[in-house]
Amino acid sequence: MKFEKIVGQDTVKTKLIKSVKEQRVPHALMITGPEGTGKLALAIAFAQYLSCHKPTNTDSCGECPSCHKFEKLIHPDLHFVFPVNSSDSKGDGEKAAAKSSDTFIHLWREAILENPYISEPIWYNAIGIENKQGIINTAESSEVIKKLSLKSFEAEYKTMIIWLPERMHISAANKLLKLIEEPPAKTLFILVTEDPENIIRTIISRTQIIRVPPIKREHISTYLVDKVGVTPERAHDISRIANGNFNVALKLIGEHESGPYFDLFRTLMRCCYTKNVLGLLSWVDAAVGLGRERQKELLTYSLEIVRDSLMLNLGLDDIVYLAGDEADFGKKFSPFINGKNIQALNTELNLAIDHIARNGNANIVFTDLAMKLVKLINKN
Repeated sequence: MKFEKIVGQDTVKTKLIKSVKEQRVPHALMITGPEGTGKLALAIAFAQYLSCHKPTNTDSCGECPSCHKFEKLIHPDLHFVFPVNSSDSKGDGEKAAAKSSDTFIHLWREAILENPYISEPIWYNAIGIENKQGIINTAESSEVIKKLSLKSFEAEYKTMIIWLPERMHISAANKLLKLIEEPPAKTLFILVTEDPENIIRTIISRTQIIRVPPIKREHISTYLVDKVGVTPERAHDISRIANGNFNVALKLIGEHESGPYFDLFRTLMRCCYTKNVLGLLSWVDAAVGLGRERQKELLTYSLEIVRDSLMLNLGLDDIVYLAGDEADFGKKFSPFINGKNIQALNTELNLAIDHIARNGNANIVFTDLAMKLVKLINKN
């Protein structure tokens, strides 16, 4: 992947290219930032630039044999580690079959080539584990050590990209500590994370951190007009709603402006306001049926709508990211979100996200949340 194919992030691109030009490539990078900002794409583009036979001042050539292999993600010196469902349950005492990133490498390549801004839920859906938590297990660390102990096949550098290291089991992380601190010569680790707080401190201390900000609105808008053929007016609306997340922008292309969870959120709020217990229980059943990752997305979406409704209540329309049906609903809903309940609403929704992420019982989590929201939405 060439840098030119990545939307925006010019400052980060310049910094990465400069490190190669000045021969100051670190042995371990941590690229961190919100979802949909192009972190994984930047990691791949950097590895391609580092291995390119004829790099320019701004990008890899895209024409040499190395670039052709990187474009297909099949270069023998490019390695990936990512969270997967680590084993198949066999039952009757039969030993489970361990799985690793290599088990899913073909699906991984297809998913990244289709959407280099891939999110964790999209990936889990691709490998059929959307109701489970992906993990990078200890056996995976052994494979990493084995691969990097070999000499590079073609390129000057061997590159190991670890996507979502926050999903690494503690024993796996500890096993890689020494290798990340003192890797073999011409070996590059790139850790791509959205939640560095859940990575052990000793790993973070061994990396050079590069922070990737949300993509600027004008960059998303320009890309949609020039590359996708969206009208300037529609591109402007999409870039505003996406708020720096290119995955959101991709979802909105050709779809209605309201988010995929808008109907569920609206139903929840209406049932809370009318104290419709039977309606709330039906809503809980619908939420439970979504699957864990989509449940987290629903709750995160709810947080965003609540936040935007507060901004509307305060008259701060310029920083509201609603459009279409969402905007109409937000104007009517905003009087119910105010200084008396916003903190508690934020706390309860974040707590529910945390419980779902920790594999809490979804029925209990959503029932408890719904009953608490009844009191908060009707709070004067």
